[in-house]
Amino acid sequence: MKLLIHPDTVKRLARELAQAGRREIGGVLVGEHLDRNTFRIADLSIQRQGGDTACFVRRPGDHKAFLDRFFSSTGDAYDRFNYLGEWHSHPSFSTEPSGTDLLQMHEIVNDGPSAPPFAVLMIVRLDADRRLALRAMAFCGDTVEEAALVVSDRPESDPARPRSWASRWFGRPATKPIIRFI
Repeated sequence: MKLLIHPDTVKRLARELAQAGRREIGGVLVGEHLDRNTFRIADLSIQRQGGDTACFVRRPGDHKAFLDRFFSSTGDAYDRFNYLGEWHSHPSFSTEPSGTDLLQMHEIVNDGPSAPPFAVLMIVRLDADRRLALRAMAFCGDTVEEAALVVSDRPESDPARPRSWASRWFGRPATKPIIRFI
């Protein structure tokens, strides 16, 4: 799986992690399906409470309005724009998923008929040089694989795509992030 992430999203994550300090934060990832096994992270929610120095517990109710706004803004085009997964920080640990992280992601993708076909877990942290370190894993059934993260600008205007929030959002100017992938 390949995940594209915009430099502005990278900067936003780094800013939020700096503000959170040693406390874990996290949220939900939503994205656009571009091609077979290629997705663009369109947005992410940020839950600033619910974490401490060694644990983050996502509160689903905190993300409902975010998801409702996202689906509404994309015209409920679920085949193209949908939930990608979860993210959280490990400010005091590596970006390696913990046993709890692995268990929770397996529960998401194995939650019966309403389970998503896959889910991504992205773990982030600021390293000693204040650079953002990211790791993403894709979960599908009992399979887990590393996902490739690529910093990518959004395309300018694409006539094949309808004019919408996405085309306005994708037109942001390019920025150069300071980033390290693990």
